[in-house]
Amino acid sequence: MSDRPPAPEPLPHPVVDNHCHLDIARGDGPALPVGEALAAASAVGVTRIVQIGCDLPGARWAVEAAATYDAIVAGVALHPNEAPRLPDLDAAMAEIEALAASGPHVRAVGETGLDTFRTGADGAAVQEESFRRHIDLAKRLDKTLVIHDRDAHDDVLRVIDSEGVPERWVMHCFSGDAGFARACLDRGAHLSFAGTVTFKNAGYLRDALAITPRDRLLVETDAPYLTPTPHRGRTNASYLVPLTMRAMAEVRGDDLGELCAAVDANTEVAFGGTWG
Repeated sequence: MSDRPPAPEPLPHPVVDNHCHLDIARGDGPALPVGEALAAASAVGVTRIVQIGCDLPGARWAVEAAATYDAIVAGVALHPNEAPRLPDLDAAMAEIEALAASGPHVRAVGETGLDTFRTGADGAAVQEESFRRHIDLAKRLDKTLVIHDRDAHDDVLRVIDSEGVPERWVMHCFSGDAGFARACLDRGAHLSFAGTVTFKNAGYLRDALAITPRDRLLVETDAPYLTPTPHRGRTNASYLVPLTMRAMAEVRGDDLGELCAAVDANTEVAFGGTWG
């Protein structure tokens, strides 16, 4: 891992990286072998990972990884930017449903949601249809719903209010301000914060973090993306979660060990129990 950021100081209590893409590589190197990625994460106190599949190949990979490694559970879905590109949404959703129902190692339906940054108006209707169908699937299978929301806060709330949400749902890589945080919390969400909360221009995220009850907080990498400061722009990985956790504790004025213990317990609640 010599071309990657160095490992930070280990955390005083284990946490879960609740949103990761172990199968995706970035330009500065191939994806780490899964065993190596898990070992590096565990060495700094990140002992479990939720592997998220965003298209059919990625969803199949996530399910296989979760079946192979005790430290991994899977989430499967069609990413909101993927859905409008598919020639047959019905067939793709049928496979996602089969994968989601394939065993207890598949804990989540996600990431699904809305994204108006990369998908234009011509794909909006299909994107919303896909989102609604994923919500229905999560409720029918009693899976955690994991929501991707980029530049679509009001529409995400509109769809959630229209469809209703399952008992457990997560706002992945929370990207709103304190007002949007309250709106999601009022609807029962867990809010997951990524490396973006460490960015200099993300004061609004830190405001949202500060008002979130401790029992609703999660942490994630979205690796290989969204690498926390001071390594922004380099490849992210689960072993860098301690940088985000320390920033979260500082923003909130929390004891780091107590916050880690809370986030670890919250992740079990949010994803339906223990594993690994």
